[in-house]
Amino acid sequence: MPELPEVEALAGFLRERLVGRAVDGVEIGAISALKTYDPQPSALQGLTVTKVDRHGKFLDVDADGLHLIFHLARGGWLRWNDTAPKTTLKPGKSPLALRMRFSPNLDTPDDDSTPSFDLTEAGTKKRLAIYVVREPGEVPGIKTLGPDPLSADFTLDTFKGIVGGKNQQIKGLLRDQGTIAGVGNAYSDEVLHAARTSPFAIASKLTDEQVATLYEALQGTLRSAIAAAAGKPAKELKDAKRQGLAVHARTGEKCPVCGDVVREVSFADSSLQYCATCQTGGKILADRRMSRLLK
Repeated sequence: MPELPEVEALAGFLRERLVGRAVDGVEIGAISALKTYDPQPSALQGLTVTKVDRHGKFLDVDADGLHLIFHLARGGWLRWNDTAPKTTLKPGKSPLALRMRFSPNLDTPDDDSTPSFDLTEAGTKKRLAIYVVREPGEVPGIKTLGPDPLSADFTLDTFKGIVGGKNQQIKGLLRDQGTIAGVGNAYSDEVLHAARTSPFAIASKLTDEQVATLYEALQGTLRSAIAAAAGKPAKELKDAKRQGLAVHARTGEKCPVCGDVVREVSFADSSLQYCATCQTGGKILADRRMSRLLK
C-alpha cells in the first residue's frame, strides 16, 4: 500500500506535469471505485489543474476548485502515459478503474503533448476509492484524518500529547489515520525499528526519552523515504520503497543494524516485522501461528 512518502512523491510527479493543463476527459472503468456521484466526473472536463495536494494517503487533483481525490488502498496504483491511449476506457473486468486525459499545457506553447494517467487496482479485494467533490473535507477519510507528521506544527510536544493519552500498542497508534495521517504498516515497522522500540509497547507507558527517540525516528524515516522517492517516475516508486526498507517485508533476512534475523508477527489480514535484538531485548513476540510454542 502506498504510504505518505510514495503519495507525496506521486503528488510532486503529477504537480510537475499537470498544473496548467486542462482536463480533456475522465473515463470510469470500475463503477465500484467511484464513491461520489454529484458532481459527475464529467464535470471536470474543460477545467484547468491548479494544484495537486496530499491529505494523508489521499491524492487530490484540484481543477479550478473541483477536486478529483483518490486513495490507492492496498492494490491500487497510478500509471502515467506521456501520450493518452486512443481507445476509450470502458467499464468491465479490466484492472483499469479510471483514466484522466489532459490537453496541451497552455503555459508552455512548445508543449503539445496530450498525456493521461490511469488508476489501476490489482487483486480481488477492491478498495480503490475515487471521489469528485467540491471540498476535500467532503471525503469521509479526509474529514477524520489526524495531524500530518511532517507539518510544521507537528512538534515533539504535539507528539507527546498524542502518545501520552493513548493506552494502546504503539504499532497500532502509528497506523491509526485518525491519530496520525499517512503512516501505514510498512513505515510504522521502519519507524519502530529505527527507534529500537517494540511494536507491542504501550504508548502511554513510554518514557519521555523513548517518545523523543520515536519522534526523531518518525521524522527521519519519513523524510529520508521522501528524499529517496523524489523525482522518480511513478512506475519506479514501488521498487524504490522496497529497496529502502530495513525490516518490513524482510522476514527471515538479516537485520541491517545487528545481523539478527528479522521476525514476523502475523494477523488475520496483515503482518508486522521486527528485530528482536534491536527492539525487544531479544524477546521473540508471540505470533498467532506459533503461540502454543511460545507460551
